[in-house]
Amino acid sequence: MTELNLEAQHTGERLDRYLAAQLSDLSRSRIQDLIAQGNVKVNGEICSSKKATVLSGDRIQLTIPPAEPLELQPADIPLDILYEDEHLLILNKPAGLVVHPAPGHQSDTLVNALLAHCPNLTGIGGVQRPGIVHRLDKDTTGALAIAKTDRAHQHLQAQLKAKTARREYLGVVYGAPKTEIGTIDQPIGRHPIDRKKMAIVPVEKGGRPAVTHWRIKERLGNFTLIEFQLETGRTHQIRAHSAHIGHPIVGDPVYSSGRFAGVNLPGQALHAWRLQLQHPVTGELIEAVAPLPQSLITLLDVLRRRASS
Repeated sequence: MTELNLEAQHTGERLDRYLAAQLSDLSRSRIQDLIAQGNVKVNGEICSSKKATVLSGDRIQLTIPPAEPLELQPADIPLDILYEDEHLLILNKPAGLVVHPAPGHQSDTLVNALLAHCPNLTGIGGVQRPGIVHRLDKDTTGALAIAKTDRAHQHLQAQLKAKTARREYLGVVYGAPKTEIGTIDQPIGRHPIDRKKMAIVPVEKGGRPAVTHWRIKERLGNFTLIEFQLETGRTHQIRAHSAHIGHPIVGDPVYSSGRFAGVNLPGQALHAWRLQLQHPVTGELIEAVAPLPQSLITLLDVLRRRASS
């Protein structure tokens, strides 16, 4: 438990806004929760109104309860780190690593690895856990951002929502698109029959808007290397959108089942190769480039040889 004591120097400011300005490691929503829970006193009296006006000379006491521990154990899983400081971590996720614990994966996930790597993580949302900002599917490789503080988590998620963060992927697809660039603007929702899949589902039936921009990087005979840029971040978005336009991702066990490129892959040939975002504290532009995994390098070498023969 942490107790902070402040003496206000300004007048007329809302309590939650005042505390958010003074405490850079806590998001405003987290501060509002603490106020509502009775963890803030003004001049010795509990104040449960986030809209209370702070007056000059007010003595404010904030109690921060210890973060609730997760029922998860740290795991010594190696991490390929592309960027790290006290606020932010960007890593290159390998194929086969599940991000969040799920049935069958309780102790071998990225979350377990992060708990070992960052044992002193701030309690994000009041829970002691790593701040996964966005997800990558189990067998999708590449750049993944992790927030180390509540404030950083809120800032990075706001960038994704405002579409100021750029997430660029490289994927090898079956077939040869007729145009060099394109945009897929189709809502995505859970497949009505196969619940393990996503599908194009009208918004009125529960689908959520999803937009994927793409351009061809290299034509490889009956295969194509494509650069994808996400405007939204729906589950399986690139995989489902690519399959929808008739060019599923090579090696995708869900959306290209039964098709084979002649190279054994650990999963779909999809890699989050570049992530650009604004540092949540300094405002500096951070660009992380994740090297291609060996499986994708091998696949491209094989397809290039075939296409040139």
